[in-house]
Amino acid sequence: MWGTGVASAGSTDNLGGLVGFAARGIESLGEWGVGLFTLAETVLPPIPSEVILPLAGYLAKQGSLNLLLVFITSTMGAYAGALLLYWLGAKLGLERSIRGLSKLPLVDREDFDNAADWFRRHGRSSIFFGRLLPGVRSLISLPAGASSMHLATFSLYTLAGSGLWNGALIGLGYAVGSQYQVIEQYSRFLNYAVYAALGLMVVWLVVRSVRRSKNARS
Repeated sequence: MWGTGVASAGSTDNLGGLVGFAARGIESLGEWGVGLFTLAETVLPPIPSEVILPLAGYLAKQGSLNLLLVFITSTMGAYAGALLLYWLGAKLGLERSIRGLSKLPLVDREDFDNAADWFRRHGRSSIFFGRLLPGVRSLISLPAGASSMHLATFSLYTLAGSGLWNGALIGLGYAVGSQYQVIEQYSRFLNYAVYAALGLMVVWLVVRSVRRSKNARS
C-alpha cells in the first residue's frame, strides 16, 4: 500500500517534548502530511526539515509510514513551495518580492539578499546546490523566477537537489529507526535545540524591532 495511515503501536511513545509532539503529528497526518510540512518549510524557512524528515524516516522504519511515499511527497512538497516562490519572483520582480516577504516576522531582508547574491554568483547550479544549504535553500527560487530562468531547468535542478537533501534526512531517520536509545537521545537533544532556538528567535525579534524603531526615529 502507498500509505498506511495507521500508526504502529507505541512507535512514538518513547519520544517526548516538542519532537514527540511533531512525530505524533506526522504519524497522524501520514505521508501527505510530510509533503505539506516540506512545502511549508520551503516557503517559511523557520520550519526545519532537519527535524521533520528524520522523524518521518523513523516512522517509516516503525511501519507507520511508507518510505517511498514519504520521499515522493516530501520532494514534491519542496518542489511546490519552490514553484510558489519562483512564480512570486517572476510576477513581482526581485525587489518587490523581497520587500513584501521581508516583512514576515521570522525572516529578514538580509536572508533574501544572500540568496540573490548566491544566485548571481553561481547561476543555475545555485538552484541545485542551494537546496543543500539552510537559509539559501528556501529563498533561492525568488531570484530564479525574477531572472526568468527556464522553468524546465529550474524544475530539474530543484527536484534533484531537494530529492538528495530529503533522501539523506529520511534515510538517516530510517537507519537509526530500530535503535531506540539513539532515537531517545536524538529526541532529547532536539528538544533542547528547539527550545534554545525559540528563545534566541524571541530575543532576535525584540532586538530587530528595537533597531528598526531607532532607525525610524533617526
